[in-house]
Amino acid sequence: MSKKTIGAIIALVILVLAILFCSWAGQKINEKLNEINPDAQKPSTDEPTSPSTDKIPNQQTHLALGNPSGATSNPDNYLLENNFYALSYNRQKGIPNWVSWRLAKDDFGETDRQNDFRPDNRLPNEWKKVTPSDYSGSGFDRGHLCPSADRSSSVKANSETFLMTNMTPQTHDLNAGPWEKLESYSRSLARRNVTLYIIAGQYGEKGKIKNKITVPTNFWKIIVFMPDNADIFTINQDTRIIAVDMPNSEGVQNENWRKFRTTIRNIEQKTNYNFFSNLPENVRNSLKTKVDIKQ
Repeated sequence: MSKKTIGAIIALVILVLAILFCSWAGQKINEKLNEINPDAQKPSTDEPTSPSTDKIPNQQTHLALGNPSGATSNPDNYLLENNFYALSYNRQKGIPNWVSWRLAKDDFGETDRQNDFRPDNRLPNEWKKVTPSDYSGSGFDRGHLCPSADRSSSVKANSETFLMTNMTPQTHDLNAGPWEKLESYSRSLARRNVTLYIIAGQYGEKGKIKNKITVPTNFWKIIVFMPDNADIFTINQDTRIIAVDMPNSEGVQNENWRKFRTTIRNIEQKTNYNFFSNLPENVRNSLKTKVDIKQ
């Protein structure tokens, strides 16, 4: 065998070994990433099967305007994302800090409300999980932040809004009153070729349910209105935004949601969050001081 042939064989062996090593190294890296954040890609094991015709939006769109609390893996600021919304969960409070989602006309369909309230199995196994029965006898509604009616395009889309990580204790007067009225108003615009970016959350504490679930004093919501399918960088100082801050109390069921309009800056002062971090600074600062005046 010539030296040239031997050299070619050695080169081929080295190439094969290099490929095998790269494959092995890639597998080890993925294993290490899963060890660091084992729940990042873990699916919820009790989710209903989604038909192949389901419309599933890009999950990144739900945080298109930013992550206001910088949620990551902190137990009290724990980032969870699915195909239909993103949220920051607070283990100590047993409720979300905030939930963020995109709403457009293709999120609507004929799917019925599923009512399949259940714990969220994406949370780490060692965490105490909130169950639907924890709210029983409390006098508070299991109030959605991302509403069921915003996700009627498929069974899976609607079902995911019933995870307990999307639930908060709301008085019935708030839940069925101005909070629901603003939800309905938002959907009426989304059905008319308007894309909405919405983020809703809570602050304050006025007791706990079963020493497990914090009852907030207030709920807030921020809505950005855009032409259908427009890029977020078309948002400017003239873009319409609605910001509201509502008390979690009885006696408000007949109130108009417009009564509770405020500025984003005011909500930031109450929550220590930073909204619209993905927008240019001049646009961000302008929008944060606006109060919606449309009727």
